[in-house]
Amino acid sequence: MSSSDDGGYVHDPAAFDEDGEPTESADDDDWLVNPAHPETADREFDWRGWTVVGMIVVAFIIAPTAILLWPPDVGYRFALLTLPLFPAFFLAVTAVWATTRP
Repeated sequence: MSSSDDGGYVHDPAAFDEDGEPTESADDDDWLVNPAHPETADREFDWRGWTVVGMIVVAFIIAPTAILLWPPDVGYRFALLTLPLFPAFFLAVTAVWATTRP
């Protein structure tokens, strides 16, 4: 376990001057003193959420159905490898995109 994992104080030598006194931080530390409550953030289930739901439907319903309906003589290995891979990739990308706010 490192000191950054325990959630306590982590010593930063750059935060002190030669005499051992704390220096003024150049960063905007107002969020440390007066943090915003999570309910004040704009986190509604909007069109981004519905996009993720659509990708879940594609990845968990449409892709397995396509595997079942894939003709065996066309290449069953392709159906088992590629048809689940692309929807899973796009589901992951869509989930990251939907949860990232500008």
